[in-house]
Amino acid sequence: MRDHEGALIKALIEWLKGDGALQALLGDPARVWDQPPEEPAFPHLLIGKGESRGLNADGGGVEHRLTLTCASRFAGMEEARAVAAAVRARVADAPIEADGVKAVSLGVTFRVGAVVCRTRSRR
Repeated sequence: MRDHEGALIKALIEWLKGDGALQALLGDPARVWDQPPEEPAFPHLLIGKGESRGLNADGGGVEHRLTLTCASRFAGMEEARAVAAAVRARVADAPIEADGVKAVSLGVTFRVGAVVCRTRSRR
């Protein structure tokens, strides 16, 4: 069995990195990863936890649910909401194909929340 989820994540990362709006928000090249570097720059988008389940469809089908997290040091939700809106616009009807399998439908369902961690500056 092929790793369709891994291939989908790789293709999704490349698709998101190619978006001008996300590059404006996350840097150019856009900081979109499935594994962040040791000392990541902010803001960035992480493709995290994934769940897959088979669908009863002609020729088979698999639904993949992926968790995307925007990590930001902005003092509020504005930056994360802007990233979420750009991701939503980019994946709407995106022609993602990976590992010989085509994504039929992509959509974004998200919750915006915040985890605020204040750290003392080392400068």
